[in-house]
Amino acid sequence: MTTNFEATLSPSFTKPPRLVFASDENGQSHAVHAFSPNRATLGGTAYFIVSDANILVDCPAWDATTHDFLAAQGGVDWLFLTQRGAIAQAKAIQKRFDCKVAIQEQEAYLLPGLPLVTFREKLQLSETVHALWTPGFSPGSACLYCKNFGGVLFSGRHLLPTPNTPVALVKTAKTFHWLRQKRSLDQLIAEFNPENLQFLCPGGNIGFLRGQPYVGQAYSQLLTARMAAATE
Repeated sequence: MTTNFEATLSPSFTKPPRLVFASDENGQSHAVHAFSPNRATLGGTAYFIVSDANILVDCPAWDATTHDFLAAQGGVDWLFLTQRGAIAQAKAIQKRFDCKVAIQEQEAYLLPGLPLVTFREKLQLSETVHALWTPGFSPGSACLYCKNFGGVLFSGRHLLPTPNTPVALVKTAKTFHWLRQKRSLDQLIAEFNPENLQFLCPGGNIGFLRGQPYVGQAYSQLLTARMAAATE
């Protein structure tokens, strides 16, 4: 017998998610996994944080591979959406795992009828993870920070790899507000330092990382990205 959630799943063509970070702190296992790029989010990369809460960052391809992996990890406590283009099948994921869905308040209208946790500037999802509003790419663009593993910033589409740089602000025809995006980068630089921000996990363009699952020396890369953006 086919259940309702099974009827919403796509055929399984995706690979299992890739382990990016793993540690054992005070007897508790922590991990970050990266999913394959999702066609439904224009090649976006979703992540799964296993810490003091299970947090799905953006929507991976919704198929049996994804479902079975998430179920085996104990399900999803939070689905955090970094920007409007990452919504995809958020409703199906929320229905299956009965998770909280967090999105910046300016983009909540895109999920009518779904119970949401919205925020303006910051949102604490757990003791180790919080969100920051970084408008520019879109009105409600946001990043997610996890203090484990030396500090990891999940940057969504706010900061992306390019053919020439590990990470940068990328201006496109659809960029909501370029000046605000640059100011959001300044906000991140003020928020963090080299000791508490060591890695960055972008929400797209990961092919430019040439097999590396993250960007290292993240704080230094933010400073480099700001210098590059200042000329535009």
